[in-house]
Amino acid sequence: MASKRQIFVGGVPIGGGAPVAVQTMTKTETANLQATMEQIRTVADAGADLVRVAVPREKDAEALKTIVKDSPIPVIADIHFNHTLALKAIDAGAHCIRLNPGNIGGREKVAEVAVKATEAGVPMRIGVNSGSLPKHLHDLEREAPVEALVAAAVEFVELMESLEFENFKVSIKSTNVPNTIAANRLLAEKIPYPIHLGITEAGTKWSGALKSSVGLGTLLADGVGDTIRISLSTFHAEEEVKVAWEILKALQLRERGPVLIACPTCGRLQFDMDTVVAEIEQRLEAYEEPIEVAVLGCAVNGIGEASHADFGITGAKNEGLIFAQGKPLRKIPQEQLVDTLFEEIDKSLGRGKTEFEEAQAAEGEEWLRRIEEENAGDLTPEKIAAMEKAAAEKGEDITAPGAEGEDGEYMKPVKKGKRVELGEDASPTAGRRFTRA
Repeated sequence: MASKRQIFVGGVPIGGGAPVAVQTMTKTETANLQATMEQIRTVADAGADLVRVAVPREKDAEALKTIVKDSPIPVIADIHFNHTLALKAIDAGAHCIRLNPGNIGGREKVAEVAVKATEAGVPMRIGVNSGSLPKHLHDLEREAPVEALVAAAVEFVELMESLEFENFKVSIKSTNVPNTIAANRLLAEKIPYPIHLGITEAGTKWSGALKSSVGLGTLLADGVGDTIRISLSTFHAEEEVKVAWEILKALQLRERGPVLIACPTCGRLQFDMDTVVAEIEQRLEAYEEPIEVAVLGCAVNGIGEASHADFGITGAKNEGLIFAQGKPLRKIPQEQLVDTLFEEIDKSLGRGKTEFEEAQAAEGEEWLRRIEEENAGDLTPEKIAAMEKAAAEKGEDITAPGAEGEDGEYMKPVKKGKRVELGEDASPTAGRRFTRA
């Protein structure tokens, strides 16, 4: 259920049927203009529609004047506790103010910000986190956390409406994924305003991306949510943007750049697919076109599993096949797979269509047939499914023996502790308020 109301953050529409907007937050000290602007340009290049900056001090509010002027995308000022910083952020030209009415100092101070925001035509994001609910809701939070989150958000909505300020979006965030899903579903039924989605303090690039994908993906698939921010424990803010875009692309809500399809690999793998996939993914970053590229680890299953892809490769020992739209393009030596793939992509994009050279396509078709014959005895997923179906019809069990190991127990990996040391490339401190020195 998309929100009925629409607001504008800078020139970006939020809600009311507009595309889901992607935002992130800078990791730098905001007053460090060089570092902050470098990160803003980086996230903008990665596809961020909006960027939020922390404003905990006077000098950060002062820096906003330059940041807003130089930023390629609208800037949101993140304010906590000190309402005067919100007033100064509006004066500095911030395109939106993030505010938690519960920690800003009471109705009068919220009203003061609302008046200035109205005069400047600046919208606000209001809302709550699970860790900062009003005190009078703490008992309800222990008994019914979802209801407590929604109650707090609705109270803030009613507060803003009583102040005759309706130019806002609302957020409910929790570290708990099921609670976040349930709370936002319930909130969407109660208010017409745009909803900002996020899993707060989600975790690392790995765990945080998964939790965000599950939580936000579920809500977006339901039609709930108008703008999203992925919260990851990484100093590379662009990684948050990349995850957000992958979620939107997976749900076919927005398109931006290529989509990579890659099989998970198995015991049939006959070439260095890890390296090939990594290289293809890296080279695809230079393309803006929403092309779909598939990488299959073997030729046993043919190209049927990725016949919908615009382009793809499938490999066998020493050789491989370039295909397009489910049809062979050409057979080539394995070491030329990636370069040839991109040659074909570039030619097709340049012409506006893919052209098949009859002789090369026929050679590729014949190669694929021969590979399939050579591997006819392999248990492909299709063959296993057929065997299972036949066995089920006969009332038999074809579970493979030995799956649990010789002693009948699953092998458990030995875990060893090892300290992880991150350098500047993986976790840069440049522009931040601390160093590792």
